Amino acid sequence: MGLTTGLLLGLAVSVCTALGHGGNSSFANPILPGFHPDPSCLFVPEWDDTFFCASSSFNAFPGIPIHASKDLQNWKLIGHVLNRREQLPRLAETNRSTSGIWAPTLRFNNNTFWLVTTLVDDDRPQADFTRWDNVIFKSKDPYNAASWSNAIHFNFTGYDTEPFWDVDGKVYITGAHAWQVGPYIQLAEADLDTGKLGEWQIIWNGTGGMAPEGPHIYHKDGWYYILAAEGGTGLDHMVTMARSRNLAGPYVSNPSNPVLSNANTTDLFQTVGHADLFQDKSGNWWGVALSTRSGPNYINYPMGRETVMTAVSWPKGEWPTFSPISGESSGWAMPHAAKDIRGIGPFITEGDDVTFTANTTLPAHFTHWRYPQPSSFTISPPEKPNTLRLTPSFLNLTALNGNYAGPQHGPDGQTFVGRRQQDTLFTFSVDLSFAPTAPDEEAGVTAFLTQNHHLDFGVALLPASASTAAFPGTNATVEGVDAPGALIPQVRFRGASYVPVPAPVVAPLPRAWRGGALTLEIKAANATHYSFSMGPAGRRFEMRTVLVASNDAVSWGFTGTILGVYATTNGGKGSTPGYFSKWKYTPQGQFRN
Repeated sequence: MGLTTGLLLGLAVSVCTALGHGGNSSFANPILPGFHPDPSCLFVPEWDDTFFCASSSFNAFPGIPIHASKDLQNWKLIGHVLNRREQLPRLAETNRSTSGIWAPTLRFNNNTFWLVTTLVDDDRPQADFTRWDNVIFKSKDPYNAASWSNAIHFNFTGYDTEPFWDVDGKVYITGAHAWQVGPYIQLAEADLDTGKLGEWQIIWNGTGGMAPEGPHIYHKDGWYYILAAEGGTGLDHMVTMARSRNLAGPYVSNPSNPVLSNANTTDLFQTVGHADLFQDKSGNWWGVALSTRSGPNYINYPMGRETVMTAVSWPKGEWPTFSPISGESSGWAMPHAAKDIRGIGPFITEGDDVTFTANTTLPAHFTHWRYPQPSSFTISPPEKPNTLRLTPSFLNLTALNGNYAGPQHGPDGQTFVGRRQQDTLFTFSVDLSFAPTAPDEEAGVTAFLTQNHHLDFGVALLPASASTAAFPGTNATVEGVDAPGALIPQVRFRGASYVPVPAPVVAPLPRAWRGGALTLEIKAANATHYSFSMGPAGRRFEMRTVLVASNDAVSWGFTGTILGVYATTNGGKGSTPGYFSKWKYTPQGQFRN
């Protein structure tokens, strides 16, 4: 048994003893499945005894989703902090898939919700202060998108910033200095309304693990406790703690560090770290953290970094003890199940059945990559009611170089919208009506992680000579042969990733299906592979699987897979829209161990 494994087992025994199994409630992890990393949660009695959780969003928009719960079991999307372009215009210009909105911290003070985070330009050197755009948002009503302020900027050469209100009324911001320059946690007095700061001072250097980051400070029983992440956000990720009688230190490390980690275990849940702590109405402590369901092989985890929860025992004057992260867990007795929560979005476990009826908007959980061009997305246009019309973008999903899609290269961005993969097993399907007229016009579905990691499956207008295979189940004698130079609708699969992907497939669309609506489907039949299928709309018995591909191509980095639709001219001069309808996402199972 490894040292870390033995430590975790010891912690489990300690926590279970402290909590007492008799009154425990069971819960399932992740509590926020899919692309919901770097969680920050709190309990707000003033808001009808509600728990609120924020998570990071990187280049996705709307950004910084907020979920709410009354019972720690049913979590509903109530909105997004970053919901308007004017709040933070520079998100449009980020370069690199790991750029964008990094870890947020959500806090409540003086009847105001505060969200502090960092917009990171990850392509710039760590010592370049312009790499780090630290920002503050505030709101009097988290259910009202318009109440979230524009960004208030402040200077800090680092990230993972958070606000802290001391007992004397002074306000501070803590953050992680750019770790490759100086691996330490810093503190400065702050005016959150203006972004004006005092002098930064180093208060802790961590325990020696790589990249001490994600700091949170808690004042309890006369002690100031720092909670931090170390080890990087991969398999060595861990949660560490230190404490001091004074806010500015010196801080003494917990002799039992790390207080939470699944490193060196065989558990499905790996990369556990970047935690936050909060209490419930009864005063019991809970912790949240990020985790990937990758197992120690760390190969197949298309949902990326998700939010998990654990029970915490924190006796007076002592160090807190965390129960290890697992798929099925026991904790303190929870509030009674309750789903009477305001908000515009669905509960996290719900699927989709979207019909795009007139006078509606895109569902709240639908997401774009950076800011979209609103005119490229039309619900129930008069020429095809009950569809979503996508006007193609000049750029495809890879865009310029797999990292950038800057505004100087066209005002339309990328015509793409999707929803997070939130289940190990699922079926995602849409109907597509598309009659391309210009070369390389394309519309389809995608399993999209980032601009350099995506698997696309659609219809494109290409020369007959571009075909690499016959469409499955077709008969060459019946289909006939198109002239090599003729432009015909072809089914195309192609992928991009840092790992090998299947070779592109280009197959003539069966003649009987041309001119009619098609059903396109992505299905996760197991934990490691997607199938890509197509058939004539309304005739599922004619569906054909064109390709099966490993999801390791979209298991990478900081985000998680988004299942969605796109339309592009691939750099050409076309303008033919794609019409999508009967959008369905059906959850079919979660793997938790």
